[in-house]
Amino acid sequence: MRTHNCGELNIQDVNKTITLIGWVQRSRELGGMTFIDLRDRYGITQLVFNMETSSALCQKAREIGREYIIQITGKVLERSNKNNKIPTGEIEIEVSDLQIINESITPPFTIEDESDGGDELRMKYRYLDIRRNIVKNNLINRHKLSILIRNYLNNLNFIEVETPVLIKSTPEGARDFVVPSRMNKGEFYALPQSPQQYKQLLMVAGLDRYFQIVKCFRDEDLRADRQPEFTQIDCEMSFVEQEDILNTFEGLVKHLFKEVKNIELSDFPRMTYENAMNLYGSDKPDIRFDMKFIDLTENVKGKGFKLFDESELTIAINAKGCAEYSRKQLDELTEWVKRPQIGAKGLIYAKHTKEGIKSSIDKFFNTEEISQWFQKADAHEGDLLLILSGEKEKTQKMLGELRLEMANKLNLRKQGSFQPLWVIDFPLFEWDETTNRFYAKHHPFTSPKKEHIKLLENGDLKNANANAYDLVINGVEIGGGSIRIHNKDLQKVMFKCLNFTDEEATKQFGFLMDAFSYGAPPHGGIAFGFDRLCAVMGNSDSIKDYIAFPKNNSGRDVMSESPSQIAIEQLKELGISINTK
Repeated sequence: MRTHNCGELNIQDVNKTITLIGWVQRSRELGGMTFIDLRDRYGITQLVFNMETSSALCQKAREIGREYIIQITGKVLERSNKNNKIPTGEIEIEVSDLQIINESITPPFTIEDESDGGDELRMKYRYLDIRRNIVKNNLINRHKLSILIRNYLNNLNFIEVETPVLIKSTPEGARDFVVPSRMNKGEFYALPQSPQQYKQLLMVAGLDRYFQIVKCFRDEDLRADRQPEFTQIDCEMSFVEQEDILNTFEGLVKHLFKEVKNIELSDFPRMTYENAMNLYGSDKPDIRFDMKFIDLTENVKGKGFKLFDESELTIAINAKGCAEYSRKQLDELTEWVKRPQIGAKGLIYAKHTKEGIKSSIDKFFNTEEISQWFQKADAHEGDLLLILSGEKEKTQKMLGELRLEMANKLNLRKQGSFQPLWVIDFPLFEWDETTNRFYAKHHPFTSPKKEHIKLLENGDLKNANANAYDLVINGVEIGGGSIRIHNKDLQKVMFKCLNFTDEEATKQFGFLMDAFSYGAPPHGGIAFGFDRLCAVMGNSDSIKDYIAFPKNNSGRDVMSESPSQIAIEQLKELGISINTK
């Protein structure tokens, strides 16, 4: 139905007779002339209709609305007023034939890069939203990235294998989405949170190097970087140690940045989980800017200030150049950290102005003592120290959030700058105060550091570290993985540490344990959040920008109005009873 697309004609095509088809972006009437911008996936071409040469054709063009699909035939002309902002800006089409293929009602928002539609409205009409260049190009870039990933891993002898979508529910990790079985009434499948156990089985099967760009599902509360269904670049390798995996996938990420953004990334630094928490209060620190924590605990104890004396940790950040913050600005920061999302009880400050050093707790500390804080922080005149105190882990996390807020205020998180980082040596377990027990920090199949296996046997779970690692870029966790347990006896010890009885472990993971009896190779892997990787490389804060049909923050598809109720007959077929009162 077309000889060319709407993005390819240029000055070399002048005098050609061509046929185009696409959507009407906009139309303009100027005297006896009518201009229409015709759009398809590839671009925009300007059409021109002249009342003097064909009044009927021009009149027909003036009756066409936005988003009509039209087919035209015409001659390529050189434009007198060229538009150098688009590839077709040197030419226009003098239309000799016009066919209306399909009409359109007026769209609920403008199909422009700068649309007048809000998020919820554009999600309801997502098929229209995707017509906008900004969304369409995100999806095209996502496609290009997936091709690069597949080619790169294929060249390293990785095999793409599809794993099941209907699997067994497991008690660890986030909540499963469950699927009732009609043929086995009263029993349920789960949708995979990841293909973890299956990719380990593929290593037992001898496939050696596996990958999959795969849909995963988690029934959890949503944020900008979370969706109930998301896509992973899931990978596993046999006969490897941690260093092999870090080098392999660091190479992949470097390749993607070079091919997609023409950016040469240097070698990724490594940082232990402990150092990340002590210096940044986060296991995914943004290292595009400095502002490391300063530990003032020993400097401030024993001075009669109750909060400092009773706190496990007192830490500060140096907000350079912020000493002139007004009382109003400091009060706003205090209220910010006191929000429920942060949870601090207050904020202490010390600033070094031209008039000298001043603190919000001057009556407890003299100028000489506060000067020592500035020396320890390598802070100078013009700088502002922001201080939090309390339980170690909670205080680190709270100051970590404040660090990011100050970086935003000071414009330190520059778009277009990319700072990858490997965070290694995670804790193997984490304590849950609600249930009063330890859980696996990553998952039950993560191998402990060799030197920490004895800690498991002795019950010292708090100090056991995992052979695990995360890739962080600009403060966003892009991927995570670990060396896996491949020894059946060690796996049993791990299950015991997680309070599984032998019967429970066999019921949940018996098929994996059985496989380990048949010569399981040493193996490990990693999974990247593909949506997050696309968003970070595209300088976007939300993965929804790179998903064709995302859910809203309530987990709903407002376009198809799902989730929704289903017919009673369907429920009966599934053996599910429902209270209809």
